[in-house]
Amino acid sequence: MRPASIRARLTLWYFVVQAITFVAFGVGIFFAVRGSVHAAIDEDLRQRLQGIRRFMDRMGPVFSEEDLTYELREHSGLRPGGDLLQVSDAQGNWIFRSASIRNYDIPRPGEAQAAPRYDTQIVRGVPLRIVSARFGVPGNSYTVQLAAPLAQVFDVLEELRWLLVLSIPIVLVLASFGGYWMSRRALAPVDAITSTARSISEHSLSMRLARLKTGDELQRLAETFNQMMDRLETAFKRITQFTADASHELRTPTALIRTTAELSLRRDRDKSEYREALGQILEEAERTGILIDNLMTLARMDSGAEAVGFATVDIASILGEASMAGQPLALSKQIQLDREIPDIPILVNGDAHALRRLFLILIDNAVKYTPTGGRVFIGLNTNRNNAVATVRDTGIGISQEDLPVIFERFYRADKARSRESGAGLGLSIARWIAEAHRAEILVESVVGQGSTFEVRIPLHQEIGASVLAQP
Repeated sequence: MRPASIRARLTLWYFVVQAITFVAFGVGIFFAVRGSVHAAIDEDLRQRLQGIRRFMDRMGPVFSEEDLTYELREHSGLRPGGDLLQVSDAQGNWIFRSASIRNYDIPRPGEAQAAPRYDTQIVRGVPLRIVSARFGVPGNSYTVQLAAPLAQVFDVLEELRWLLVLSIPIVLVLASFGGYWMSRRALAPVDAITSTARSISEHSLSMRLARLKTGDELQRLAETFNQMMDRLETAFKRITQFTADASHELRTPTALIRTTAELSLRRDRDKSEYREALGQILEEAERTGILIDNLMTLARMDSGAEAVGFATVDIASILGEASMAGQPLALSKQIQLDREIPDIPILVNGDAHALRRLFLILIDNAVKYTPTGGRVFIGLNTNRNNAVATVRDTGIGISQEDLPVIFERFYRADKARSRESGAGLGLSIARWIAEAHRAEILVESVVGQGSTFEVRIPLHQEIGASVLAQP
C-alpha cells in the first residue's frame, strides 16, 4: 500500500485539529449563550420576587388574606399579559393564582425554603423557569412561586444549535481545501528538489536547485542540498582526476618495462646486456612500486582508513633519523647537508612513523631539486607552543604562480620537475600527515635561490612550558 503524501497527511491533521477546535468552540458558544439567557431570566425572577417581598412587608403586621389577594392581583396586573404568580399559605391552600398561571397548573412545591430555589419544568408541553421561596410574615408564612416561559428561549437555542451543526462542517470543508492548497503551495519547492535530484547523474553534477528567498526551512534545505552537491562534484572531479593521473603515471613505467623486455628478447645478447636490461626493468619496477604505494596511501587517506596513532614522541630524534636517512642521497649529488637539531627532547603528540615520512619527503625533495654542490639545511627549534622543523635548500626554487598548487596531487612544475623526480604525490602525503597532526606547512621560495619549508607542530601540553624555558 502506497503511503499517503505529506500534503494529504498535513491536510488530514489540519482537518482533525480544526474539527476538534470548531466542535469545542461551538459547544462552548452554545452553553455560554444558554447560561447567559438562563442567568438573565433568573435575575428577572429574583427581582420580581424581591418586589413581592417588599410590598408584603409594607402591608404591616396585621392584614387579611383578602387584602393580600387584592394586592397580589394588582401587582400581577402591572406586567403585560399578567404575571405567572401563585401564592399558597402554610397549609397548602391557594391564596392567589394569576389568571395566566392557571393554564399551566404548576404543582405546589414540597417544602419551600427561605432562600429562592430555581427549577426548570415542562408543564403541559411548555418549558417554564420557576422560582419558589417562602416568606414569613407575623402570624403566618406563605410560599410564593413565579414562573417565566422558556418557549422562545428554547426556540432561539434550537436555532443556534442547528446553525452550529450545519455551519461547522461547511467551514471544516472550506478550511480543509484551503489547507490542502496552502500545503501544496508550501511544498512545491520540495517537488522541485525531487525533480532536480532525479535528473542529476555523474554527467550533470553541476546542476543546482534554484535559490529560494523564503527565509524558511525550505530555503535552508535547498541551500544545504546545493552545498552537498558542491562537495560531491568536487569529490567526483577529484576522483576522476586522480584516476586519470594515476593511469597516466602508471602507463609510462609499464611501457618502459615492456619495451625493455621486448628489445632484450628480440635477439640473443651477452650477459652484460641482459644485466643492463634487467637493471632498467628493476629500476622502473621499484619506481612503480613506490608510485603504487603512494597511490594506496592517498586512497586510504581519502577513505579514512589511513589511521594515525598518537603518542608522546620526541620530534628531535625523529627529525635526526630522517636527516641521516637522506644523507646518502646528498652525498651522491655532492650536496652539503647541515643539521641544527637540539640534543634535548622536544615532545609532541603524534605518530613517529608518519612524522618520519613527512620529514623524509621534505628532505628528499630538497636534495632532488638542489644542483650538485648546493646546500641543504635541516633545523629544529620551538616558537611559543609549537615545534618548528625547517628544511631549507639552495635549489632551483618554485615560482610564485606554482606555490599555491604544489601540494596538489601529481603536480610537477614545468621544467622544474621530471619523471626521475617522482610522480608529484609526496607533498600531498606530507600535507595530509601535517593536517592529521593539527600542524601546518609554510613555504617560501625564490626561483633560482632555493626554497624553505617549515612544519609547525603543537608541543605536548605538559612538556611545552619546560621546553620553552630552555635557554
